Amino acid sequence: MEWTDEAIVLGIRKHGETSAIATLFTRDHGRHFGIVHGGAGRRARGIYQPGNLLNARWRARLNEHLGSWTSETNRSFVGDVLDDPLRLAGLSSACAVADASLPEREPHQRAYLGFVGFLESLATPDWPRAYACWERDLLAELGYGLDLRSCVVTGATTELCYVSPKSGRAVSAAAGEAYADRLLPLPAFLIAEAPWDADAIQGALSLTGYFLARHVFAVRNMGEPAARTRFLACMVEKTTASSVKDGDAKHGQQL
Repeated sequence: MEWTDEAIVLGIRKHGETSAIATLFTRDHGRHFGIVHGGAGRRARGIYQPGNLLNARWRARLNEHLGSWTSETNRSFVGDVLDDPLRLAGLSSACAVADASLPEREPHQRAYLGFVGFLESLATPDWPRAYACWERDLLAELGYGLDLRSCVVTGATTELCYVSPKSGRAVSAAAGEAYADRLLPLPAFLIAEAPWDADAIQGALSLTGYFLARHVFAVRNMGEPAARTRFLACMVEKTTASSVKDGDAKHGQQL
């Protein structure tokens, strides 16, 4: 058995003295494992960095075997974000969420293409929005899509501000006003082209995180990946630091 495919590195772990097992998210073959002979070496570690885009070849005697990888780097996205802790945390989170969510050897091309789109967005200021939208679309790809088209109570298609944690359907501002403390926030950018800020991103990640935990992580008897938790903490820290800086600047102007 042998095939080649474009792939994103999701993770790698040591296997024996000199080898490693790499998990790749391939375009046409889904999330797939394989041994990397010599994977403990410097060259292989550079290739199989989580977030790198590879041209990968998988070989095995039988399809059900673990098989082995030989790959070359197509693009090193991780190399582009090493000097930016928040972007690096977002990249690590996306890899960890994909690794924890996607079934083995089951193609999910839309999720793959969305992941590539997120990776490409890392070079732009819009990358946090791209990350949140990728998690929203991942839920849909896995069969747990949120219905954000209209209000579950009134059928209204405007002023959608909340999501029901029970049904995963949108709720309008008027219908949800009395139950706001029991509903999840729905940032406008998740349903249409709209401006976003740090609070909107955190609200979006709370929303997608709730349904990932409920439908994906809990089913697999696991908690939220540590990399996602670290990413959320970095987002909060960055937002807090920016708010303090802006507040000091305004105070200085008043003085």
